[in-house]
Amino acid sequence: MRVKRQKRHRKIVRFYTACFGFRQPYKVLCDGTFVHHLIENRIIPADNALSNALAAPVKLFTTKCVIDELKRLGQSHSEAVEAAYKVAIARCEHEKLKSADACLMEVIGEKNPEHFFVATQDVDLRKKLQEVPGVPLIFGLRNALLLEPPSSFQRKFVKTSEEARSCMTKSEFKKLKKSTKNILETKEIGDSSNKNEELENQKLEMQADKKTHYARKGMGVKDRPQFKRKRAKAPNPLSCKKKKNHENPSTSSGKPFSYLIESLKPIGFSSSSVLLAMVTAYV
Repeated sequence: MRVKRQKRHRKIVRFYTACFGFRQPYKVLCDGTFVHHLIENRIIPADNALSNALAAPVKLFTTKCVIDELKRLGQSHSEAVEAAYKVAIARCEHEKLKSADACLMEVIGEKNPEHFFVATQDVDLRKKLQEVPGVPLIFGLRNALLLEPPSSFQRKFVKTSEEARSCMTKSEFKKLKKSTKNILETKEIGDSSNKNEELENQKLEMQADKKTHYARKGMGVKDRPQFKRKRAKAPNPLSCKKKKNHENPSTSSGKPFSYLIESLKPIGFSSSSVLLAMVTAYV
């Protein structure tokens, strides 16, 4: 039973921390009825009992109006008064003392900005606080401390607030419309300027190409390198070897020496002189 109660309490605490921003250590605002219940059932120390119930460290608070109400209840609540003096005092801004219920309702306000857990045994006060968003309630049952689950009003408030956050308000829509208009205008200006820059760059490139073309033409430099085709060349006459004459020296163009002697006789040469000249020439 105790384990189930602890699981239920953790689930309720997660709801308030996630939806309303409660943070540790949790602040517990106690009224006179709750303090008297702790004294009557000997639930001491109270901060340890509450920290066990919430599974987190806590700080206890009360108000001056609560202590004044306990004093007016007489000697039967003297121990509760002494215990209330040991608790931290939450600031209530009204000048004159009020009833404990009115004082606590004023401290909590419309949305519980201080994120108080309210511990009370007063059923009417709990019903009033159930209509305030973000107010977790604690009450005692004999020796046990219980955390009341969120009311239907609080769950509806969370649902509607989440839907409102997901939707856009009129002011936000106007701001978004204005910002998108400015972005589109700046984008159009940027696109037109980029187009003009591209046209100018193209013109400059064309002018530079023309200048380089005319400059090369005037200097006689061709735009593209022209390579000569390789053609077959005639052999180098100096590298060619002459053919050796292996003919028989005794013959000249295939004719015998006797024919030469006979042809030279009419000129006046004797055969012996002709032979001698030929032999010397051969040697």
